[in-house]
Amino acid sequence: TPLSHSRLALERLIPALLSHGFCYVDGLLGDLAGSAVLDQVVEMHRSGQLQDGRLAGSIPGVSRKSIRGDQIAWVSGAERGCEAISFLLNLIDRLISVCASRLGDKAIRERSKAMVACYPGNGAGYVKHVDNPNRDGRRLTCIYYLNKNWNPKEHGGVLRIFPEGKSYVADIKPLFDRLLIFWSDRRNPHEVQPSYSTRYAITVWYFDSEERAQAKKRFRDLTAEPAQTAETLVKADVGNFKTELIVLNLNCLSALLHWLKES
Repeated sequence: TPLSHSRLALERLIPALLSHGFCYVDGLLGDLAGSAVLDQVVEMHRSGQLQDGRLAGSIPGVSRKSIRGDQIAWVSGAERGCEAISFLLNLIDRLISVCASRLGDKAIRERSKAMVACYPGNGAGYVKHVDNPNRDGRRLTCIYYLNKNWNPKEHGGVLRIFPEGKSYVADIKPLFDRLLIFWSDRRNPHEVQPSYSTRYAITVWYFDSEERAQAKKRFRDLTAEPAQTAETLVKADVGNFKTELIVLNLNCLSALLHWLKES
C-alpha cells in the first residue's frame, strides 16, 4: 500500500542510504508478483531479445566479455509482455519519490528505462566499476533481483560494493524479490562476481535533473567543437544520425553517449 511504501522509505531506505550509502529490501513484491516479473524476463531471454552489453570504450587485446559478460535489453514497461515489469517500475518510482525529497535531492524527477540483464551462467561477471564516474546525471542505482533458490557458494554472482573511505566491503546476494539501492557515483565502486548459473536482474537509474542537463550540454559542446589534440576515435550512433567523434576524454563522452541514447 502507499502507506507501507512511505514507511519503508522513511524507516529503512533513507537512514541506510545516509549512513552506509546503500540499502536493500527483501520481499518487495511478494512471490506471485515477483514470479510474474521473472516469467516475463525469462521469456525475453528465451525469445532472443537480450543482446551483449556494451562497454564505454575498448582496450586493445582485452575482450568485452572479460570485462562484462551480461546480455541486456532496454524496456520502458509499456511494451507488450512487460506488464509485470511496469508494475515493478511504478513501485520503485513511488519509493524513490519519497526518498528523494528527504535526501536533499529534490532535482530527482526522471529515470532511465529499465535495463533487463542476464548473466548466462558461464562464469560471466562485471569487473569493478563506478556507474557514474563523470557526472552523467545518474544519482541512484536500483537493482531488482529475480533468482530463486540462489546459492552464492555454488552459483557465485554476488554484487560486491567497495564503499568509498570504508575498511569493509558489502556482499549483496542476488536473491529473488530483493531490491538494492545505492548512490551511483564514486561513493560505491562495485563488481559482479562470476556467475555459474543463469542470473537475472532489472536495473534503473534515477537522475539528478540539473547534473543531467549539464551533461547534455557538455555532449553538445563536445560534438560541436571536437578536441584538436585528442587521441581516440569513437563511432557514435545517436538518435537518427551517425558520426565519428574525436574524443579527448573517452570515458566522459562515452557515458554521455550511452545515457543520452538509451534512457
